[in-house]
Amino acid sequence: MARLEAGEFDEQFPGELALVEDYHVSRHTVREALRQLRADGVIVAGRGRQPRVAPAPEIEQPFGALYSLFASVEDAGLAQRSLVRTLDIRADGVIAERLTLEASALLVYLERLRFADEEPLAIDRVWLPASLAAPLLDADFTRTSLYHELAARTGVRMDRGHENVHAVIPTPAERALLHAPANTAAFAINRLGCVKNHPVEWRHTVVRGDRFALTAEFTTRSGYRLTTSTETAPSQKSKQYE
Repeated sequence: MARLEAGEFDEQFPGELALVEDYHVSRHTVREALRQLRADGVIVAGRGRQPRVAPAPEIEQPFGALYSLFASVEDAGLAQRSLVRTLDIRADGVIAERLTLEASALLVYLERLRFADEEPLAIDRVWLPASLAAPLLDADFTRTSLYHELAARTGVRMDRGHENVHAVIPTPAERALLHAPANTAAFAINRLGCVKNHPVEWRHTVVRGDRFALTAEFTTRSGYRLTTSTETAPSQKSKQYE
């Protein structure tokens, strides 16, 4: 691992026989080590192809904070934009229940395909009460964040929430939109956003797992200390999710 972390194998990963000679172990031991490195996502290798070091995700998000995908993409030195696929008012009894509304309550629905350097990164779907968020129907979300527009047009600022993150295999339609290779998994992020403990947003985001990472720093004394990829020291500061 020390040689991997030092970048020694970034240009070319050694073959099995070279590793046997370098480490004076059996070929079986080398194969088991390579299998574990593949399982851990440290290296990648297709059938009949030489292993290579897996590229690091381009975009990192602090785990458990009100973070901004908009800002994190730009912090990574990448250009960001969104393609709005849907922006309308509709009813959805399941989502309304999650927002503690009547099943017939009208909701503003926003679906965006998020890009980083013109490559698809995430599919973002958001529902908000129409009684609150109707002014968003006139917003241009190509290069701006939802929370910025919500604050500017309604005065509402999200201040807390609950988030669940799990690994998924994208549907064929999602994979096509994300231009994701066949063997690429994704993160599914479900968020209930609140204002003063009152739910006002339900969000479902599917983001490419090969371009995105969740990060946190921790110590035995203070526990987790959340950071972004651009910070050089641990920080408790959070960045607003869009």
